[in-house]
Amino acid sequence: MYERQESEYYRAKMKAARRLCRGWVKPADLPSNAEIRDEVQSLARMFEGDARLDHLREMRFAALHIMKLLANFRPRLIGSVLTGHVRRGSDIDIHVFSDSVEPIAATLEREGMFFDIERKEVRKQGENQVYIHVHVQDVYPIELTVYPSDKAHFVFKSSITGKPIERLSIRELEQFLEKEYPEVDADEELAAAENRVDRFLQYEMLLLPLEYVKQNPHYHPEGDALYHSLQVFELARRESPYDEEFLLAALLHDVGKGIDPHDHVAAGLDALGDTITERTHWLIEHHMEAHAILDGSIGARAKRRLQQSEDYEDLLLLGKCDEGGRQVGVPVMEVSEAIDYLRDLDRECGGW
Repeated sequence: MYERQESEYYRAKMKAARRLCRGWVKPADLPSNAEIRDEVQSLARMFEGDARLDHLREMRFAALHIMKLLANFRPRLIGSVLTGHVRRGSDIDIHVFSDSVEPIAATLEREGMFFDIERKEVRKQGENQVYIHVHVQDVYPIELTVYPSDKAHFVFKSSITGKPIERLSIRELEQFLEKEYPEVDADEELAAAENRVDRFLQYEMLLLPLEYVKQNPHYHPEGDALYHSLQVFELARRESPYDEEFLLAALLHDVGKGIDPHDHVAAGLDALGDTITERTHWLIEHHMEAHAILDGSIGARAKRRLQQSEDYEDLLLLGKCDEGGRQVGVPVMEVSEAIDYLRDLDRECGGW
């Protein structure tokens, strides 16, 4: 469950029981959901260290920020962000109450937030029930569960403890944060939560205009710059599927073509700013020189300079992917799928 191969306690317990035991297992011999949660937290403390607490604070203030935006729908914070049981990949869980999801969607759209709506059918107590979830894409992912207005005072039970779910209203969360973080300026934290940029959404916004950037068919018979970029990303993913820095260089190496086609490298790097690492920056900065290395047209001094970098071999690989990503009619991911792949990779292997 820590590695998110399973998200449901029951399925995780059954899978573990099948692997570790032979024959029938008594339910009483299985760990409780609370015991599993506590062990997952032990792993989080071991592998994520003090950064986990910094992210927990940021997530709590991010929750307060979006709850204030959705104040008309009587939001209630629940889950790991409230209890403190967060780990890498955790989202912010909030209950909202409305007889229709449309007003909630309209509010999020006015705020310029990206989201999708999921309707999930679950069978409970012999009846099929449809649950509506709104997944908001932000620096920290947010899941809104929409309940009818008359459920605002309903007592929901926790699947972990079997007891009433802990939940806080806006005012209760403000009071909780004052006690939990007495040394923190709440207004500054809220402003930081509002201004914090989701770098993956920024990448997507830089990529989308490339669909309208037509390229010289002599060098790029495949067509527009977006299709080319997605081809390069797919080739890079085959070579190094877990190297986020390298994959970002592959996907974003031509974003500057939608800004300044005469100097797309500098324009792209300027637009990306500090949303990429030094390594990704270096790979994008020199990706045109990689072509010169591969075709032998680069000067000896320039080649020696690049060879001094520990990322030289990766630069050559990026150049090969760049040259290979010029095929007509090959299948590629959608932009959103590529971004989701990188976002998931970041959550599972790197950041939050």
